[in-house]
Amino acid sequence: MDIEDRERLARQGDMGVEASAIRVKAARYASGFEQQLKFAKACGLSKTTYNNIEKGLQFPNRDVMKYLYRAHRIDFNFIMNGDFAQLPADVQQRLFPALERAESEWDRKQG
Repeated sequence: MDIEDRERLARQGDMGVEASAIRVKAARYASGFEQQLKFAKACGLSKTTYNNIEKGLQFPNRDVMKYLYRAHRIDFNFIMNGDFAQLPADVQQRLFPALERAESEWDRKQG
């Protein structure tokens, strides 16, 4: 996957709620969480609040971004803007397949 593919997949520069929702879901997968409930609890959120983030009904809050950064080295710049260059290589290796999966699931739900 070349840099242009990665930028497109991460929706780099897109600060919209849809792009953020896809990136948060990918971050959840890349962090090893299949279930929303377990991830929500790890972030200190209710399942409903977290579900609204993944549905694109609200932006990720500080609790989600703080947890992702402290526990999994996925920072605010990626979640909000798709900037991935500063992420560690091992995180990027897990994140891009997770982005493909999250985007595919988003497209199925929307279409």
